[in-house]
Amino acid sequence: MLIGALLGISLAAPLIRLSDAHPIAIATWRLAIALVPLSYLAWRNNSWRAWRTLDGRLLAAALGAGVLLALHFWSWNASLRYTSVAASVTLVNLQPIIIAVFSAKFLGEQPSRRQWLGILVAMAGAIALAWVDAPADAAGGSNALLGDALAVIGAVTAAGYYLLGRAVRRVLDTWGYVVLAYGAALITLLLLSVPAGAPLWPQPPMEWGIFAGLAVGPMLLGHTGMNWALGRLPAYIVNLTVLGEPLGATLLAAVLPFIGEIPSLGTVLCGGVVLLGVVIAARR
Repeated sequence: MLIGALLGISLAAPLIRLSDAHPIAIATWRLAIALVPLSYLAWRNNSWRAWRTLDGRLLAAALGAGVLLALHFWSWNASLRYTSVAASVTLVNLQPIIIAVFSAKFLGEQPSRRQWLGILVAMAGAIALAWVDAPADAAGGSNALLGDALAVIGAVTAAGYYLLGRAVRRVLDTWGYVVLAYGAALITLLLLSVPAGAPLWPQPPMEWGIFAGLAVGPMLLGHTGMNWALGRLPAYIVNLTVLGEPLGATLLAAVLPFIGEIPSLGTVLCGGVVLLGVVIAARR
């Protein structure tokens, strides 16, 4: 399941890169389309009945996970407008580092010396990656540093989403949890679309194809597969799956003719340092 989830999430960045829709519109339709079959599965399996057994704390955790997922989608989608696919997916995958930092409080697991070393290595790589992007910003008038910052926000919100999801999945099955969390995320994005002025409708045919691809691959196979695994494995193990995403997404962005984005040597080297730190910190 985790291998399938990795294949699914690796499609996200290249597909989002191809889209011209507003970042909030991309996330909204991705969730809305995915919720159709998921809601049917929750109804078919009577998973929704378990919602009545949730106490206030767990219900707030499930809804909070959805809000964080919405913020993760918005910030990460937006980051791909400003920085490269390689830089964005590398920085957003600082998630295991953040989980290691907060594991003592939320999961009762104190980070070891090796984990702290990994945190320092990954942060050094992230700072170096931002430094590599700075000259390109100055020369080309782009805003890669803003994209890098948005990707880091995406990492923080995703880490919170996984931590809360692990707590709720101990008592809810996959379908009951994802419908609750994804539904909260969809409502959050609809509310955000108003002040952001994000046009949700109409969309050209190509955009509908991209939305459907995001719903089937990254959403149904990727996120839902990892949420299924959260009921059977600790959050830090499930989150390790994202470590393969930078490689898959960067390769797809390089070979797809409509993108053709070849990462610079500096991006590859700094991204490698980030991933090395994540591996050091997340390994048990």
